[in-house]
Amino acid sequence: MIAGTYNITCEQGASFLRVIRLKSPDPTDPTGETYVDYDLENYTARMQVRRTVSSDSFQIELTTENGGIVLENGGQKGEIRLIMTDEQTAALTSDGVYDLEIESGSGFVSRIVEGTFTLKLEVTR
Repeated sequence: MIAGTYNITCEQGASFLRVIRLKSPDPTDPTGETYVDYDLENYTARMQVRRTVSSDSFQIELTTENGGIVLENGGQKGEIRLIMTDEQTAALTSDGVYDLEIESGSGFVSRIVEGTFTLKLEVTR
């Protein structure tokens, strides 16, 4: 799997929610033209936003463990929800870059999406 590119715009001081739907080729379709929702059962996920790729520290980290990422394994298989509270976005200070990785229960890591992270600064405080 090669990571896709999705550039995120985040509004400082506002609640943040982005939904990503991960799909994979349907193994029962010999033409390879049909896709099905990706089964995220037994997966975890992590995402960091940094000023630059080479920055030593991150501005924010979202994970399945800290509640910043929710993986749907039920009715909406393949759905990845990225969540930040208004307090978390208010604490962000600059644009940056990010990537999002998923890890299977057996430890296989895939980067699924990456891109720029644009912060629209808050006026009302």
